Amino acid sequence: MMDDFYMITQEDLEDIKESISTQDLPTAVNTIKEFLEKQDHVELNVGVTGESGSGKSTFVNAFRGLGDEDEGSAQTGPVETTMEPEAYFHPKYKNVKVWDLPGIGTPNFKADEYLKLVEFERYDFFIIIASDRFRECHTQLAKEIMRMGKTFYFVRSKIDSSIDAEKKSKKKSFDQKKTLDIIREDCENGLRKIGIEDPIVFLISNFELGNYDLNLLQERMEQELPQHKRRVLMLALPNITLEINEKKKKALEENIGKVALLSALVASVPIPGLSVIADLAIVTREIETYYSTFGLDDPSLQKLCERSGKTIEEFKSLMKSPLSGGINPASILSLAGAASLVVAENTVEYAVSLVPLLGTLVAGGMSYMTVSTMLKRALNDIAEDARNVLMASVQTEV
Repeated sequence: MMDDFYMITQEDLEDIKESISTQDLPTAVNTIKEFLEKQDHVELNVGVTGESGSGKSTFVNAFRGLGDEDEGSAQTGPVETTMEPEAYFHPKYKNVKVWDLPGIGTPNFKADEYLKLVEFERYDFFIIIASDRFRECHTQLAKEIMRMGKTFYFVRSKIDSSIDAEKKSKKKSFDQKKTLDIIREDCENGLRKIGIEDPIVFLISNFELGNYDLNLLQERMEQELPQHKRRVLMLALPNITLEINEKKKKALEENIGKVALLSALVASVPIPGLSVIADLAIVTREIETYYSTFGLDDPSLQKLCERSGKTIEEFKSLMKSPLSGGINPASILSLAGAASLVVAENTVEYAVSLVPLLGTLVAGGMSYMTVSTMLKRALNDIAEDARNVLMASVQTEV
């Protein structure tokens, strides 16, 4: 395998210089730490509503990567079990809450009163679910949500049941794409008739969430969320499609530069490479986040085993990252082993000119590049492992 080459550019050193020269070292370190911590506290509130029996509560569970019988799951059943808004925390991200809202469609339903009752201001967006056709109560609610300046998504649930019924009734001529197109068109035409212009309906199965329109739904949500909330959404979604797997990787990649810069600022002695104790702690924490986000931590793998009927050993045999045997100093340092550090030609003179001003800069530059290289390699390996585990769990060939 070829060595990985990572180029230190003048821009990299400028980042480090700016952080050190505009603030004293402890302040610069705290600034980056605060930024990274604030990211973890950005709240995302999702309101899930629909008629009784439409699959609201099951969607609340599936969106958080849980089954209906898992610990922390929303109560489900054929009759309405939600009498007032109930928040369900994401099992890994306590800043993400999915709200199971009371059912709509009662004879005297009034959308404006309903939204006041559920305190509409707190939600970033609403999911409006129907298990068959959308009715007047759904459009009333959608129009009121729009009037109040919020976003909503129409979800037609229980698609797996509709597909199964169609398969049974048309054993010879069944065509899944055609069936899905007919269901979507029927829902959208129904919404147009009751006053919604240009409706978009997402077809979802709560029990097979990775199938059908989940990718389209997450893309739309991501586009319409404010920038600082998009990362939270991507990390919180269950890792059940290849598209989500790739987007999680991109979201995590965005922090590598900042984490490496934190390492550079901490490297206050001019020794090339890792200032071992500080950097190992920083890198370990970040890698643990990668494993958790991709669902490769042991509790997540155990749940996947229960659902797929495979063993942890089967999944772990697919994981090729040097970290898969355990996150420890030896496995972390192995990530830096094959990497070669290349300093861009025009950067050498610039770096030398800065040394009298900032004695820590060269140490910082080397630490910055070492940590960047290690985290990029770790993220690439772990994302690839997650992809292999995902494909094995659904028994689909790439």
